[in-house]
Amino acid sequence: MKLKICGLKNPENMLKIAKLKPDFIGFIFYMESKRYLKEWFNKDILTQVPKIVNKVGVFVNEKIETVIEKYNTYKLDLVQLHGDEDKMYCSKLFIKGIPVIKAFSISNDFDFKNIKELVPFCKYFLFDTRGESRGGTGLKFNWDKLNEYKFNLPFFLSGGIGSDDIESISKLSFDQLYAIDINSKFEIEPGLKNTEAVQNFYKKLKTLNQPISC
Repeated sequence: MKLKICGLKNPENMLKIAKLKPDFIGFIFYMESKRYLKEWFNKDILTQVPKIVNKVGVFVNEKIETVIEKYNTYKLDLVQLHGDEDKMYCSKLFIKGIPVIKAFSISNDFDFKNIKELVPFCKYFLFDTRGESRGGTGLKFNWDKLNEYKFNLPFFLSGGIGSDDIESISKLSFDQLYAIDINSKFEIEPGLKNTEAVQNFYKKLKTLNQPISC
């Protein structure tokens, strides 16, 4: 089972999490987020991240030139888009050879048909809970809604997932479910993860046949 850790803004904590060798760790470049990166973030510290760990830059309605610049400067492996980025936006990154995780906020009236045109230009989708503002809500959406998802593109499941959700996750049978995204339920404070809690969850999740993202 794979693991992605997102919203890390403390250098020591980030390196401890990286030693767990998750499949993905995410860094938020959105200034309005409580988990926005501080001055410590640089290329040198990222060299201490094991190569097996994919580094993800998270952006919200950012200028595409900035996304490309950050991707190249920090030698990121993927970018995650949490805003209103459209087909044209994603296709420009696709042409540049930049793998995209496109996030969508899911509500009961969400229509998956509306994201069909983005499928060719994204590596993964990410489904989170719709909230009043950008970023995590700490709440789950109705996972039964995923029965309406009919595309082959793999997706990350996000939104309010905690350590007590292993059993519920084990019962999910979506072929396209690629990763479990955890964040706020494993935090001591925004951007500071409880390493032990993440490690214990990861061990349990690895017994299932799904990757984990955080």
